[in-house]
Amino acid sequence: MNTTLQPAGWVTPKGYANGVAARGTMIFTGGQIGWNAQQQFESDDFIAQTRQTLLNVRAVLEAGGAGPEHLVRLTWYVVDRNEYNARLKELGVVYREVLGKHFPAMACVQVAGLMEERARIEIEATAVIPDAG
Repeated sequence: MNTTLQPAGWVTPKGYANGVAARGTMIFTGGQIGWNAQQQFESDDFIAQTRQTLLNVRAVLEAGGAGPEHLVRLTWYVVDRNEYNARLKELGVVYREVLGKHFPAMACVQVAGLMEERARIEIEATAVIPDAG
């Protein structure tokens, strides 16, 4: 079981948790980007790539026997923080569509570029499948 950590007196964050405590089998994804299973980009649009990136994260979790509810941490790398901030509403819709209403601890960092030139976003994830019992 994962427990959200929220310090007393802190404003509740929207779309992420300040911290998560978990015990169990840990799954770490490599950095996932917005291309399909054949490593081909279908769009250069930030939201479309984010959706595909989240689908890729979910697919790796499922390969390990986990689901979005097991996520404890996401680290997002974006090439344009202004676009990220300007499209937060759309991001929220895509996030909930793919991962549901589960909000792990999260960090988001603007980077100068990603290894794949067309990539607009990269996400690393950590999940924990709780111990039985």
